[in-house]
Amino acid sequence: MAFMELLQVSFSYRGQKQLLNDINFSIHNEGITALTGPNGIGKTTLSKLMVGMLVPTTGHITLKGQDISGMTLAQIGRLVGYVFQNPEKQLFCPTVSEEISFGLQNLELPEHDVQRLVKENLPYFELEHLAQSFPLQLSEGEKRRLAIAAVLVLEPELLVLDEPTTGLDAYRKHLLGECLKKIVASERGVFMISHDNNFINRYASRILILENGRLKEHGC
Repeated sequence: MAFMELLQVSFSYRGQKQLLNDINFSIHNEGITALTGPNGIGKTTLSKLMVGMLVPTTGHITLKGQDISGMTLAQIGRLVGYVFQNPEKQLFCPTVSEEISFGLQNLELPEHDVQRLVKENLPYFELEHLAQSFPLQLSEGEKRRLAIAAVLVLEPELLVLDEPTTGLDAYRKHLLGECLKKIVASERGVFMISHDNNFINRYASRILILENGRLKEHGC
């Protein structure tokens, strides 16, 4: 059984023409899947449908066999983590350490477990030296790694990233790529939206293309 399936999914914003038409695809919680295509055609919209932030106009989406229309955002979020194109939209704590611990504390984990997980994730994402720094003063690459860390510490099985290489130089793209490889090695999947063909070709194991509201697989 696929981890997530989109079945005949279409979507349009109220009063506008249909943006997505009869989308059908499945994804497993393994490897790195990349979604690419021209600007403004619905890639971010599709990712928001996948995590329950938007509801399909027609069709339905299942997660581990369950229709997500019957799940809360919190339930979906425990299985699918989402990192916005602009990581500043999800950074709001006074320090890097607190940003990573915030979601764990909401799960009401014992404090010693929270601190243990924070200490494990800081070096994993090369943020240890920034533990007491203010998140919004970090570099773009550091902000993105922090946003990923804050989501990934909750142990979702699939991580969805919207344009993760935006604003990153070659070195920081390399750090991000190595981070994604670590995530895949920990038996989790990555779904990323990107225009960065070099990055996609280097790291993605599967490439999907969205054009004119429809989805096709690279090479098909």
